Amino acid sequence: MSTGPLRFRDKTFPADHPLVMAIVNRTTDSFYDHGATWDSDRALARVDEVVAQGADILDIGGVKAGPGESVDASEEIGRTIDFIAAVRDRHPRIVISIDTWRSSVADRALLAGADLINDAWGGHDHQLVEVAAHHDAAIVCTHTGGLLPRTGPFRAEYDDVVADAIQVTTGLADRAQQAGVAAESIIIDPAHDFGKNTWHSLEITRRLQEMVDTGWPVLVSVSNKDFLGESLDLPVGERVPATLAATTLCAWQGARIHRVHQVAEVRQVLDFVAVARGDRDPARTLRGLV
Repeated sequence: MSTGPLRFRDKTFPADHPLVMAIVNRTTDSFYDHGATWDSDRALARVDEVVAQGADILDIGGVKAGPGESVDASEEIGRTIDFIAAVRDRHPRIVISIDTWRSSVADRALLAGADLINDAWGGHDHQLVEVAAHHDAAIVCTHTGGLLPRTGPFRAEYDDVVADAIQVTTGLADRAQQAGVAAESIIIDPAHDFGKNTWHSLEITRRLQEMVDTGWPVLVSVSNKDFLGESLDLPVGERVPATLAATTLCAWQGARIHRVHQVAEVRQVLDFVAVARGDRDPARTLRGLV
């Protein structure tokens, strides 16, 4: 596991604290929740729920990652910025992430109280790192195989998908640092399923340690993804056990941030992995002693 602290503006976490990033979609067409938190009251209820369950980060997005309805920057801003401000008022110390590839949206989100830019499309907008630097915010540097935003993979090929993910994400991380983003605020993400087929995502999972060994903190987003469904022939609604299994594998290898739908379950997985690895003591040890 990378040893340094992670800083999100004025919020810092030590290396031995794996972080849960809860997904809060402000969309009508998410692949998993199908618009369950499109209504602002339901979205705020989701926020309160996941904070109570142990979420460290809220990842708020206004555009579905994959193909779907067209959402321009103005609409994305309308879906996310006032909501971020409301969440900041409601939970002053939670880390808020804006899931966007647009610098104009990220700038408004950071002004409204966000701490992190989750750039899921690998630096497509080159100004994102400058926005992060200007606000002293954190940023996620993502491997997408060169895809344009909201496009799906088709016959993606790599000589070595892990080597490619390392080269691209560390290159983006270096560029972010050169732009003025603090090193302790830069995260890399291999991006399971983005620009990848199931074989690629499985390879990323089994060799995640190689990304961790770069020294940059690693974020993974395996929650209910298609590579899990294809591996076990399961529809989206039946992938939670596979999600927890993949999360365990990634956590054991040192992933620092886990972007998820099921917060309580993943929090328990991460806490147990930390105990099993020896990173922390058990909560209690009475068996065989009393």
